Amino acid sequence: MGYNGRMKLNDSEQTHPTPAESEPDPLGQTSASQVNPDPAQGTVESTQPTLLPDGPPLGLAPELAPASKKRGGLRWWAWALLGILLLVLVAGASVAVGSNAAKQERLAAATTVAGDEAAKQFDLALQDMAAGNYARAQQRLEYVIQLDPNYPNAMDKLAIVLIELRTTATPTIAPTPTLTPTPDTRGRDELYAQAQAAHLERNWTAAIDTLLTLRKRYPDFNAVQVDGILFVALRNRGVERISLLADLEGGTYDLALAERFGPLDAEANNYRDWAEMYIRGASYWGVDWAQAVYYFSQLSLSAPSLTDASGWTSQDRYLKALLGYGDYLAQSGDWCGAQEQYDTYMTLVADVVVEPTAVNAADECSQGDTGDATPIPSLIDTTPPPTPPREANPPSDATPDP
Repeated sequence: MGYNGRMKLNDSEQTHPTPAESEPDPLGQTSASQVNPDPAQGTVESTQPTLLPDGPPLGLAPELAPASKKRGGLRWWAWALLGILLLVLVAGASVAVGSNAAKQERLAAATTVAGDEAAKQFDLALQDMAAGNYARAQQRLEYVIQLDPNYPNAMDKLAIVLIELRTTATPTIAPTPTLTPTPDTRGRDELYAQAQAAHLERNWTAAIDTLLTLRKRYPDFNAVQVDGILFVALRNRGVERISLLADLEGGTYDLALAERFGPLDAEANNYRDWAEMYIRGASYWGVDWAQAVYYFSQLSLSAPSLTDASGWTSQDRYLKALLGYGDYLAQSGDWCGAQEQYDTYMTLVADVVVEPTAVNAADECSQGDTGDATPIPSLIDTTPPPTPPREANPPSDATPDP
């Protein structure tokens, strides 16, 4: 009995362990029973820290707090900055789009106003041309081209106006009657071959006439090659008319047509400028000797042998203009001015006929005479010889279009 009782007691002790023995401390800290196993000594407070919900344990340092809270705060500020940046970009884009739209509107309005003004001036230029006021029409057409260089038919009308101005500035020549040409029934390839042959033979007129017929009947046949041959033929014929045939108006007309197919070279531009200067100087002949001297003094240096249909070269015109201007000044009593013109003439030509007149003008100028002396009559006839008829320009319906 004594043994069994002891055994049961041990079994009961082993069957019911104490809480301190059965449940270990999760924090690895010593329990109250382990700190003070003797109940007689009183209760000792536990050193285990108290946990609060959603927070770090009390008594721990702040730096041991979970990192998720800090990352959440930083993420909120990043999204806020990104939103502000997007708002700034959207506002800037809106301002740029609005500015571009305003510029486009202003440009469109300016273009519309310029187009309306160009159309108005072009219509007025046509009215001036119909009324024969070519000088005013030239000003209007040049203004239209300044507003819109590609305005339809503006360049064509300006070329016509310039030709009319040059024609009216010189004596009117009766046009040579032209015969009605026989209808050309040659084939397309034959026309093209004949135009090429005429081009190689430097028969520019035949090449131009053949190519115009080809373009009229077969406008899409070898368009680039046809335009190239037309350009060369018109350019060369224009230069030859000015330099060899004394047909200044016809040459400038051919060069104006050639320029519609491509830019002219320096030689062609020089001949066109010289021809225009000669025509302008001749328009002042016998009307304003000072202007005639001005133009032909320049031509006598750059193109002294340039001739118009009268047969007078630029050098001849310059010398005769000097005498005409000197006689005009002498008859007006301006002896010093007359002496200057006569002296310039005598430095170029040793003319015994003009020498006494030059000496007399020098004497009158040295005496300070203001017109009391009787001026001598003109010593030279400055009237140009009659102009022989020449070949007329191509009709307007044969004008090549680029």
